[in-house]
Amino acid sequence: METATRHPSPVAAGLPLILKALEFAAHKHRDQRRKDALASPYINHPIALANVLTQEGGVSDPVILAAALLHDTVEDTQTTPSELREYFGDKIADVVAEVTDDKNLLKAERKRLQIEHAAHISREAKLVKLADKICNVRDMANHPPAKWDLTRRREYFEWAKAVVDRMRGVHPDLERKFDEAYALKP
Repeated sequence: METATRHPSPVAAGLPLILKALEFAAHKHRDQRRKDALASPYINHPIALANVLTQEGGVSDPVILAAALLHDTVEDTQTTPSELREYFGDKIADVVAEVTDDKNLLKAERKRLQIEHAAHISREAKLVKLADKICNVRDMANHPPAKWDLTRRREYFEWAKAVVDRMRGVHPDLERKFDEAYALKP
């Protein structure tokens, strides 16, 4: 009697990599909090990105999911690009680099560059960036930063839309999720 060979899903096959990225991100963000009134643990944000990608977007590529978990480590912690490259390889480090702002630039310039570069980053980076904007806009609508006034929140919505509009066509289902979140604009 022959038994069928079971092939694990891409997520299951990549689970060790995804868990390694989750552990790394949790360690790096361990002392950070979100800016909402509850000061939620920061790690909830990268986990939300991975969840949006898998549960709402059907994304199962372990490289994309790991990059989503790691997307803010270089920008918001002491993690270096070479450290990511050493632990996770070139592909993941490259995706994270594509979605990382240069904190040496003024905020207005960083925001302008995100819009400008959005159309030119890799498909993997676009998916991470799209999930990031979905999560951020949802958070901005439901649990906004405690010190942000209505004008600043509305400006964030408009800027996020400008970034997403430059990436249209990468994943219509996730783009629809962004549009639904954008509709919550205060």
